Amino acid sequence: LKLMRESRAWRRARAMPKSLGVDDEGKRIPNRERAALFKATQVKFGFTSAAVQKFAEGCRDACWIGGHTGSHDVQTTSLRAFKAVQQYAFGRRGRPRFKGHNQLHSAEGKADAVIRFRMEPVPAVHWNGLVLPLRLDRKDKRGWQSQALSSRTKYVRLVRRTVKGQTRWFCQLVQEGLAPQVHPTRDGVVGTDVGPSTIAAVGGTDALLEQFCPEVVQPWRESRRILRGMDRSRRATSPGNYNPNGTVKRGAKRWHRSNRYKARQRRLAETERKLAARRKQAHGRLANRVLALGTTIKSEDVSYKSFQKNFGRSVKVRAPGMQMAIIRRKAESAGGGLLDIDTRTTRLSQFDHTTGEYVKKPLSQRLHVFGDGRTEPVQRDLYSAFLARCCEPDCLDIRRVDETWPAAEPLLRRTMVSLLQPASGKGPARPHASCVGAGRPSQGGGRSCEATDVVAQARAVESVDIGTLRKPPPFRDGVVQWMSRKPAEG
Repeated sequence: LKLMRESRAWRRARAMPKSLGVDDEGKRIPNRERAALFKATQVKFGFTSAAVQKFAEGCRDACWIGGHTGSHDVQTTSLRAFKAVQQYAFGRRGRPRFKGHNQLHSAEGKADAVIRFRMEPVPAVHWNGLVLPLRLDRKDKRGWQSQALSSRTKYVRLVRRTVKGQTRWFCQLVQEGLAPQVHPTRDGVVGTDVGPSTIAAVGGTDALLEQFCPEVVQPWRESRRILRGMDRSRRATSPGNYNPNGTVKRGAKRWHRSNRYKARQRRLAETERKLAARRKQAHGRLANRVLALGTTIKSEDVSYKSFQKNFGRSVKVRAPGMQMAIIRRKAESAGGGLLDIDTRTTRLSQFDHTTGEYVKKPLSQRLHVFGDGRTEPVQRDLYSAFLARCCEPDCLDIRRVDETWPAAEPLLRRTMVSLLQPASGKGPARPHASCVGAGRPSQGGGRSCEATDVVAQARAVESVDIGTLRKPPPFRDGVVQWMSRKPAEG
């Protein structure tokens, strides 16, 4: 790649225009001469998948591994390395870091060749004389296993995993066709609003606002103790790798790891493995609930890297980007898809359809107060999800918002009744608590707020002077709490 970029032919191809103009339909005409010059340069310098695969086969035949793997397995592994460099050459990913010694955890073939699966005489995986019988689930009441095994096996993947400190080997069968649909889906449009730890979804018949994988609890204190113990062990066994001020020296170093260090490392890896498994299950269940509202998902094109920088601890546990990737994959498998909405042109969190104006709100304000003074406030994430449902890829359809709001308003309020969404964190379990923010009761005898039933309070909204509110009313524990400078009349 480096030599190819330094060649004159590559530089001449980069200087050529990408398109030759626009046709009658408004589409760009690609410059085929530029593409042909790029391709010829890649072939000249051997920057192709075929060249890398041929080189990998030579490496295989020169060592002991040649008698254990076939050409298809080696070609697939080398193709993974080539794709990593190719994405780096296109500027889509960063500089690749290749697998080191004892770090390659999976291998697969192009077809059912060397590593193959056979149903006769018994369902088993055959590889170089080794026969691994297939373990079937006897409680397969719905017949998902038999339906999957009836399809043609395209190829077999070997996977190595560490479970409870022990190395386990698994075989993954990649079957032809689509996976059987287990959970019901519905054709329709769903608007979503994704945050660092929550997601709001509004469909035609229902709405939801939930936290990502609430059952995943990160043991921060225990993990911190393990990491501190590992650091002390490294400093004790490798004192020459540190400067007098405690920082790590630059350059190549040789680390000595004790048995206690390795035990702590295995303990930390097992904890993260369990959390990852729980997170994956929770993401799958939530994705099935979203697809039950509709298979066409509309969501704002937010930056998940920005979430990582600003809400690192929350994103580490909740993984909103992984959740949306699962939703996208399942929606496409069900015949729908995930449509991204431009946040700069729509600004859904700032728009008010009753006045047609854009008003910025702080993150601590969890309710959207309408500017007309008559419409009752709603939860801001649910309202943004409703607006996303009425969006096109680059604009908001105001007429559609006005037409669908009367039918969508009861859905949003029904979801708000059982909602537990303070400004941050979980709300108090008791219906009456002092008003101190972050969902925690007061500890210093602060001024308490009156908590009333959400339905009764919603009916009395018109009697409250919006201008006398100290701040937008927070919503917590299924209760709307108002802070007013003077008692409401009526």
